[in-house]
Order: sequence, then C-alpha cells, then structure tokens
Amino acid sequence: MEHRLRQLARDEFPSLLTEIADPPEVLYVRGNLPEPSLTYLTVIGSRSASAYAREALTQIIHGLRGLPIVIVSGLALGIDTVAHRAALDAGLTTIAIPGSGLLPDVLYPRMNIRLAEEIVNAGGALLSEFAPDFKATPWSFPKRNRIMAGLSHATFVVEGARKSGTLITARLAMEYNRDVLALPGPITHTQSAGPHYLIQEGAALVTDAKDVASALDVQFSEEKSSDQELTPNEICIWNEVTRESLDRDALTERISLSISEMNATLSVMELKGLITISGGIIIPQKH
Repeated sequence: MEHRLRQLARDEFPSLLTEIADPPEVLYVRGNLPEPSLTYLTVIGSRSASAYAREALTQIIHGLRGLPIVIVSGLALGIDTVAHRAALDAGLTTIAIPGSGLLPDVLYPRMNIRLAEEIVNAGGALLSEFAPDFKATPWSFPKRNRIMAGLSHATFVVEGARKSGTLITARLAMEYNRDVLALPGPITHTQSAGPHYLIQEGAALVTDAKDVASALDVQFSEEKSSDQELTPNEICIWNEVTRESLDRDALTERISLSISEMNATLSVMELKGLITISGGIIIPQKH
C-alpha cells in the first residue's frame, strides 16, 4: 500500500464518533476519510454468509450507485467482504475498520490484504484505534465494533444469529441513537434470526436500495427510482419464466447456474416482488 499511515489529529475525528459514550483516544488512518457531508452506512453480518445474503446485499449496494453514501464495514470474511466489494463495484467510497493495526504485516484477515489495497486506492480508507503493529486478538473485534456502530448514521444488519457479535453491534448502534436496518431472510435459516428479531424491535425492514435510501433520508433521482435494474442472473430467469410456466427443476435445467445461485437469485427476485412461487411454479409479476 502506497498511501501513508498516519495518526489523526483530534479535530479530524469523524464528528459522529466523538458523540458516543466511549470514543477512541486515538485513531490511525491509511487513505482518505470521505467528506463529512456524506452519509455513512455500516454493514454487518455473518462471516459464514449465505448465498442469499451475498446476492441480496450486492444488489442493494449496487442500487445505491451515485448516491452520497459511504459503506463502512470491518474487512472480515463473509458479509463485510461482500459489502466492501459491492461498494467498490458500485463506485461508492468504503471504509474498512479491522480488528488489528493497519501495517500490512499485521492487517487482519490476511485473505483481504488485496481488498484493503483496493479500498485505499479507490479513495477510501482503513481506520483503526489500535497501534499500527497491533495483531488482532479475540477481544479486539468487539472493541472495534463500537467504532463501526458510532461512526455511521445507520447500521444495516444483513445476517446474524440471535446471540452474536452482529446483534451486539446493532444494540450499540441503538444505544448511540443511530438507525438500525435489517434484511429479512428465510425463516429456516438460523442466521435470519438476528435480523428478524431486530425488525420485531423496530428496525427498518430493507428489501431494496430504495428502502436504504429512505431510511437514510437520501433522495433518488426521478430517473433512478422509476425502475428496478435486473442483474444478469435475474434477466436470464425473467426471460425463461415469462416465456412459459416453469418449476425450479425445469428452470435449473435451462440456465447454467448452481443450485445455490439459483435459490439465492429466486429468493431475491421474490423479495423484490418480481416473481411469486405457488405450487412450485415460478410466476412472474409486473416489472
């Protein structure tokens, strides 16, 4: 990484972060913190992210393209990685807050070293309160989670068990008087339990990018809000099911998608109101 690592002066701390009950004493940054006028959204979830969650989160973040939103996450494997990658692909600035120092030889997880470089090179930042040479420990992740919750205007929970670090971070966001958003998921999946609990407790239910923008009070343009963009996988499925009635097995035979990709895409399309599934038959809705 070519960008210089430096310690922030106190007056350079993000203003929202200084408002929490236990703000960091020091902050180190590599890269550039975005303009304070932008709206920050922290994205959290399971490290063992399901195909459904990956597909849904990618589509939602891609739908925020062009909006003044910064995506904040923790650089971990799973949902964090999907959030950072989708933000980069959508041209959104993203900030990674690892549970380690920022020097390349201690940055954690090691599998995301290249992703961290891309974040910085794209104009985003790596941010940490830990000394630059600090190696990640089990306690450093819960400690950094308060920064993730305090830094942003809202926290978006994509997946997480009822008792998990993800839910602890969401509760911190509530304590800091931040908005909490949650993605509904299959009731048969244990990682849906956390978001469903938060929705019952008043978190904003998110099914698409417009829900996120509304919760953040960020406006879409007329042109952008007029229609939903379909992904290549959705286009393939849409073309087949509008041609004739198909069940899941028949559709799988016609389209070169894995079973997990097929199930994830169908779940997202159903969530977006593009299709319904009745008696095993996939029924297209008005698009």
